[in-house]
Amino acid sequence: MAKPNDEMILHLLKARGPQTAAALGKKLGITAVGARQHLNKLLAQSLVEPEDRREAVGRPKRYWQLSEQGHARFPDTHAHLTLEILEAAREVFGDAGLDRLIAKRETDTLAAYKRETEDCADLAAKVRRLTKLRQEEGYMAEWRREKNGGFLLIENHCPICAAAATCQGLCRSELDVFQAVMSPEARVERTDHILSGARRCAYRITPV
Repeated sequence: MAKPNDEMILHLLKARGPQTAAALGKKLGITAVGARQHLNKLLAQSLVEPEDRREAVGRPKRYWQLSEQGHARFPDTHAHLTLEILEAAREVFGDAGLDRLIAKRETDTLAAYKRETEDCADLAAKVRRLTKLRQEEGYMAEWRREKNGGFLLIENHCPICAAAATCQGLCRSELDVFQAVMSPEARVERTDHILSGARRCAYRITPV
C-alpha cells in the first residue's frame, strides 16, 4: 500500500500532469532526491513511468507521469454497473429512449446547479461554486482566472468516463449544463477532452 507521500505524488501527477522530481519535491516540502526515492518505489509498483524530454538547453529532463495502472487508482465510479444499465436502457427503449434518459439527467442536474449558484454575487463566485459541486461529485475539479478576465474550469478526473465513452451524449449534456448555468454572463467552450485523448477535461468560461 502506498505511503502518504507516495499517495500525494500520485494525486499531484493526476491533477498536474507530468512533473520532474524537483517540482514534486518542492510541492511536498522534501528534496528532489527524496521525491526520486518515492518515485522509484512507485515505479517498482508500475504506478508511474518516466519520460526524458530534451529542452532548449542542457541535458534532457526526466518527467514522471502516471502509468495506465496508476490512472486506474482513480477509478471510474461504478463503471461496470453503469455500462450494464446504459446497454439495458438502449436495448429496451432504443436510442431515442436513451436520449430521453440523458435529457432527464441534464434537466435534474441543471436544476440542482442553478439552485446552488442562484445566490452567487458575480461570475467568479459562480465559477467557484460550480467547481466545488464538481469536486464533491469526484471530478477533481479546480479553477483558475485567465488574463482576459475569463476563467478555466479544469476536471482532472472523470468518474463516469466509461459511461461517457459508451454514451457520448453524457459529455454533450455536461457542456450544455455548464453553458446554461453560466448564461447570460458568460460563454462556455470545452478546450480539453479526456475522450479525445487529453489528460483532463477543461472548459473556458469567457464573460460576454
